[in-house]
Amino acid sequence: MNKFGLFDVVGPVMVGPSSSHTAGAAKIGYIARKIFNRDFKKVDFYLHGSFYKTHKGHGTDRALLGGVMLFKPDDERIKDAFDIAKENSINYSFHEIDLGEDVHPNTVKIEFTCQDNSTWSVTGSSIGGGKAVITKTNDFDVEITCELATLITKHHDKSGAIAKISSILYEYDINIAFMKVFRDQKGEFARLVVEIDGDFNKEAIEKIRDLDIVNQAKFIDSLKL
Repeated sequence: MNKFGLFDVVGPVMVGPSSSHTAGAAKIGYIARKIFNRDFKKVDFYLHGSFYKTHKGHGTDRALLGGVMLFKPDDERIKDAFDIAKENSINYSFHEIDLGEDVHPNTVKIEFTCQDNSTWSVTGSSIGGGKAVITKTNDFDVEITCELATLITKHHDKSGAIAKISSILYEYDINIAFMKVFRDQKGEFARLVVEIDGDFNKEAIEKIRDLDIVNQAKFIDSLKL
């Protein structure tokens, strides 16, 4: 006989009718904004597959918009995301896009337009049960779930880079649960995604940011529902 946990029976704590189209969408928006971590003058949501077909009925639009305003999936403000965005003069729009047959049907590409008109995008998929995975930052392949507290670095792809970052985590007794490195070309920039048990130490994050091989270091708290 299969065993079921409480999560399997009642589902995640969230606002909205659908764990995939609402909770997962809010999580994608939240992580995208945390990775982007800048002010923006406009945000465009390019919805793929069933995300576009059902985005109004299932509240995917409100959830995504709430997420980029840093509302977590269980935040009651998601229901009023349109009004809150208007009050804060946030310019947003939703579009249909075909990202290809190999892309999960619940996928969105979020494109932020900066004050200088440059753009920055994050692509993510809602994979069921309120879970989500970020698959691209701009056109750079990544895998970010934020099921645990997560450190994301952009660093020079040099020998010893990972060791320097890991040594700081060790120094502050931070236990690594998952670590993966992504890169496009040898010797250029790479992304390190580190999930940890517990919370990050602020001093440790600043030490990592101060490393000469690190271009960016961002921390996102756990979004496990």
